[in-house]
Amino acid sequence: MANELQWDELDDRAVDTARVLAADAVEKVGNGHPGTAISLAPVSYLLHQKVLRHDPSDPHWVGRDRFILSVGHSSLTQYVQLYLGGYGLELEDLESLRTWGSKTPGHPEFGHTDGVEITTGPLGQGLASAVGFAYAARYERGLFDPQAAPGTSPFDHFVYVVAGDGDLQEGVTSEASSLAGHQELGNLIAIYDSNQISIEDDTNISFSEDVAKRYDSYGWQVIEVDWKKTGAYVEDVSELYAAIQSAQAETTKPSLIIVKTIIGWPSPGKQNTGGIHGSKLGAEELAGLKTALGFDPEQHFAVAPEVIAHTREAVQRGADKRAEWQLGFDAWAAANPEHKALFDRVESQQLPDGAFEALPTFEPGESIATRAASGKVLAALGPIMPELWGGSADLAGSNNTTIPGVPSFVPVERSTGAWQGDPYGRVLHFGIREHAMGAILNGIQLHGKTRSYGGTFLIFSDYMRPAVRLAALMNVPSIFVWTHDSIALGEDGPTHQPIEQLATLRAIPNLAVVRPADANETAIAWHEMLTRTAGPTGIALTRQNVPVLPRGGDFASVEEATDGVRRGAYVLADSPTGSVDVLLIGTGSEVQLAVEARERLAADGIGARVVSAPSLEWFAEQTEEYRESVLPKSVTARVSVEAGLSLGWERFVGDRGRSVSIEHFGASADYETLFREFGITTDAVVAAARASIAA
Repeated sequence: MANELQWDELDDRAVDTARVLAADAVEKVGNGHPGTAISLAPVSYLLHQKVLRHDPSDPHWVGRDRFILSVGHSSLTQYVQLYLGGYGLELEDLESLRTWGSKTPGHPEFGHTDGVEITTGPLGQGLASAVGFAYAARYERGLFDPQAAPGTSPFDHFVYVVAGDGDLQEGVTSEASSLAGHQELGNLIAIYDSNQISIEDDTNISFSEDVAKRYDSYGWQVIEVDWKKTGAYVEDVSELYAAIQSAQAETTKPSLIIVKTIIGWPSPGKQNTGGIHGSKLGAEELAGLKTALGFDPEQHFAVAPEVIAHTREAVQRGADKRAEWQLGFDAWAAANPEHKALFDRVESQQLPDGAFEALPTFEPGESIATRAASGKVLAALGPIMPELWGGSADLAGSNNTTIPGVPSFVPVERSTGAWQGDPYGRVLHFGIREHAMGAILNGIQLHGKTRSYGGTFLIFSDYMRPAVRLAALMNVPSIFVWTHDSIALGEDGPTHQPIEQLATLRAIPNLAVVRPADANETAIAWHEMLTRTAGPTGIALTRQNVPVLPRGGDFASVEEATDGVRRGAYVLADSPTGSVDVLLIGTGSEVQLAVEARERLAADGIGARVVSAPSLEWFAEQTEEYRESVLPKSVTARVSVEAGLSLGWERFVGDRGRSVSIEHFGASADYETLFREFGITTDAVVAAARASIAA
């Protein structure tokens, strides 16, 4: 970035054009959020035209700076700049704002519009996930180019985010911003549009804290740019530009640039009111805005040829920046062939050779908690998958999420007696911040192709649910590790015992929930999760030991079980009587109850097939033929066995089926007592099977 800002009359005209386009777009569709887009036009224009290292002709260029619009409701703040800068949006796309099939939905959507790095809608998610982007930028630099001097690596770049009052009020940004300061993320630059207006008008009614002091206490550099300081409103882009330069120069702290603006300026009657935040201006006010800016009130979506020619010069500038970057990248590749080979493999999203063979195997007769088996898988894959990193929300010892023998991702001076820090470390410590953990994991996955994961108890998936939902909406392969997956966690009692969580997580479209029955299923599930490169997965794991199930003989062979786990459900053990009278479908630790019930029923001449169903979502992906081979429609006597709500199981067991489940909150006791008292037993499965057959 040049030291001096180059800005002329055409830049002023382009900014005003951006304001008018935002107002016209909302007016045409009849709804939307014009105010912030109008007043943020100079901020967004400055970033896109003068600051960002990006190439509109290659929006996925690895070396680009990242831009995140956390105020997603003000989508036009970004859409108009994507149009002006040549990202592929044209005037007709702005005209079709918020309409069916358009490239300009109400909030920016990842994968839908070129130049949009993340889906932002729920306030706070953009800024929180931007912390994940900054995590990933640092980790990837350490993975591919750790020895380069600061600022000299092709993997050095900045993460810019524009946030608003609503973002700063949401709790998730407090969690994530605290971590950003703790991590000393000098590559993260947030611009806070402090206009003090929300839907309920003046934010003084609900928001009076000193944001600057708060972020200073988090360890951020805080810079204030007050465009109202003289009593007159002056959009001093040079002052903002200087603030961005100061933020770029600060390498040991993230930066918050507080820009004090007037929402909707210079709209004559509605500026600085809630009336311009979330609704169209109206014909009279729109005409007043255009008149104030020197535009013809009778014209709509008017862009002067010289303005669009000027702004589209960004395409050539971007190509030049990318070509310059490519020279450095090629020099790095030539000098670092091993790192280049790793980069190519990670970018291609291929697992390393031997990843499957490295998985631990467990012998029947052993008894091991699936959370412990998960930890052994991570320990086995860690040495051959340097792109695999992750940790826990202060539950590492319980979640078994630590790759052994590697440092923690944290500055060295943050080391403790238990953990050795390294800025390029692999063990993530989120603290007790589950929501930020989910958002940060999403940011990591959106930034690049490394594979990260984060763990907590299944019950606390409730604290991270908005981020989990967004991962599913964006179709990104975030991995959530949820242990203590049922009332079998025991003595901690009902506040910690998940009842409805499995059912409600399964209700999220595009989220795969995986609940393996034993240690071997856990290993295969991890390999399958890492093989998948679209859509998030949550793996639910036991606290208590569960037996390693037999393979071969009356049970599925190792090969059949491996394939079956990948397919989401499979015949673990078929009927020993020659006929299938009832299907026993189980997940997780309750599969063992179905296996025991099968033997009991066989003694009475009843043929029961045991189906292990680690992932109903993976099973739903399979062909009708495969699903029929596992759950034949002709067998209508069915029992589901899962220590959670039965909600959702009716589509598998049907009207004649029964569910062994728990439909109420738990209690504080050891897990054996809880299972006995609440009817999660072999006796209950046998009784349910008989009742279903008799129905």
